[in-house]
Amino acid sequence: MLEISQYALNGAIAFTILGLLAEVLFITGKRNKQSENPWYTMAFTLVALALTLFYLGVRMVNTGHGPFANQHEFSVAFSAGILGALALFVWRYKFHILSVVVLPVVTVMLIYATQLDTELKPLVPALQNSVLLTFHVGFAVFSYGAACVSFGAAVLYLITPYVRSKYFPSAELCDEVGYRAAALAFPLLTIMIILGSVWANVAWGRYWGWDPKETAAFVTWLFYGAFLHARVVRNWRGTKSAWLLIIGFIAVLFAYFGNHFFGGLHSYA
Repeated sequence: MLEISQYALNGAIAFTILGLLAEVLFITGKRNKQSENPWYTMAFTLVALALTLFYLGVRMVNTGHGPFANQHEFSVAFSAGILGALALFVWRYKFHILSVVVLPVVTVMLIYATQLDTELKPLVPALQNSVLLTFHVGFAVFSYGAACVSFGAAVLYLITPYVRSKYFPSAELCDEVGYRAAALAFPLLTIMIILGSVWANVAWGRYWGWDPKETAAFVTWLFYGAFLHARVVRNWRGTKSAWLLIIGFIAVLFAYFGNHFFGGLHSYA
């Protein structure tokens, strides 16, 4: 089953690329009115999501805990979170062109995952609480996925004025989706940090220690909180809002990869 799951992971990469190509061809190609809804892009995306979930499920069955114990597993889970968030916002807002920005991120993340050690190993002592592990990292995955969608909407907002295509979304829709995705990411980040502090107390005997990954996650949380405050209280919209969302996702990526550069208690992840 593990060998089959590896094929599933490779298949997820292939279907993600197919989804991206389908969307690009939809935007650039000629079509009749009956084909104005690119359902096949979302079909490829959902197949890729199903394959990543299958891969993670097989590892979960074989290890007895959530498949979030190392960078490889979390990278695949991160990809699944992005695909899930993408599917949600495409369905909710009929915003299929998000795929043009978001699917390349998923492709890179999945390819990165295949380059990491895939061997099943026992959990390090700090991770031997499967309930906290699953929920803490699960909320991280979903929050990061929503942050990626907000990033995609922000990029589209900035480039839409320069693209001549009736299939590109309005700037107003890009702005609204970016805000809604950030508004989803923020409470998920909040729960992630709370669960992480509880886990830290169980594993290391303190709720907070300013570990590099803890600090990066806290800064990311502050950033999205500041964005939402500026949006709601000061009515920041448009270009300023888009750039803030792009910087916010860069902060997410730094929180994700930063432990490789700064070490710390999260160096296994």
